[in-house]
Amino acid sequence: MNWQCNIDRRGRLLRGILGALTLGAGIYLVIWTDHSFWGSGACALGAFAIFEAVKGWCAIRAFGIGTPF
Repeated sequence: MNWQCNIDRRGRLLRGILGALTLGAGIYLVIWTDHSFWGSGACALGAFAIFEAVKGWCAIRAFGIGTPF
């Protein structure tokens, strides 16, 4: 599969920060609360956002929808 870079440096930074925060919140929800269902979802979304930041690729932009970052 061709993972062509479609976001700029600012978008990568923003996705990385938001991904790390979401992953951290998900880990918190899974370990220290009774909300493991929502925590698992947050972990998955955070990990995917970090993947997008590392690859420089945005799934929404790949579908042709414009994003501001």
